Amino acid sequence: MNTSFTLHPVAPYRLDYTVLVLRRRVKNCVDRWDGQYYRRVFNLDNKPFNVKVEQIDNLHTPKLLITLDEPIHRGIQEKITCLLERMLGLKRDLRPFYAMAKNDKCLNPLVSCFMGVKPPRFPTLFETLINAISCQQISLDAGLHIQNRLVEHVGMKMNHNNQVFYAFPRADEVSQCSLIELKEMGYSARKSATIRTLASALKEDQSMLSHLEEQPNDEVMELLCQFKGIGRWTAEYVLLRGLGRVDVFPGDDIGAQNNLQTLLHLENKLDYKMISEIAAPWYPYAGLIYFHLLLQKLNEKGVL
Repeated sequence: MNTSFTLHPVAPYRLDYTVLVLRRRVKNCVDRWDGQYYRRVFNLDNKPFNVKVEQIDNLHTPKLLITLDEPIHRGIQEKITCLLERMLGLKRDLRPFYAMAKNDKCLNPLVSCFMGVKPPRFPTLFETLINAISCQQISLDAGLHIQNRLVEHVGMKMNHNNQVFYAFPRADEVSQCSLIELKEMGYSARKSATIRTLASALKEDQSMLSHLEEQPNDEVMELLCQFKGIGRWTAEYVLLRGLGRVDVFPGDDIGAQNNLQTLLHLENKLDYKMISEIAAPWYPYAGLIYFHLLLQKLNEKGVL
């Protein structure tokens, strides 16, 4: 017996664009997209739930059909709803952003092209941090390849239609990995130590990061950077992709620097200070430009 229910995102909405910004690369083994369905396994109450999401109406009257191949009780449905609302930006109203972009000759073509993308967020700050650490100072492809090994090694899995699906591992699961195991997966010694420290700390105090939701950006940055192995880029990544602070444009992101340079037809490479100055007039929506630039790059690669 299947379970299905519908969710109603704030229009305009495009599930495909939003999922592509969330997953970033085809090789992502947690967030899956086949051109029609978004699939993800959630570990809820120590049980895996394979969730399928499909957009069944258009950009301006969007509806999402959520399907599971099993009956679920109301509490689980409410948890899945909360997760999807957070991850897929279902309640975000971007009309003020569209009004701002419409009056910017550089932004308007970009934003109009990808109308309906919403700012995605990872479901937990721990998952956000692991994604950031995995991709520090290496290519996104390489980082996700290493992270997939971690997910497949300790993440809860389930079989469906002769396919294996993985839930992203929790802190208590990752804390069981030794430094040697993490290095064998491809993490450097420094990254392995950072991951172990974070996972162990969150295992002992699951609420350690929960107060960050209410803290201003500068205090979040200060707290996160106290952890060895977490610097400005990682902290800003967490602000945008973990806490949904769309005013933040991760200025140390090399790919984003290059994408912005291309958008603005600039001859010289950009640095953090220059990006901060460029993005200042876009406040509080600079992070949305970051996501649109990522979509444009994916489009150029033929992913869309």
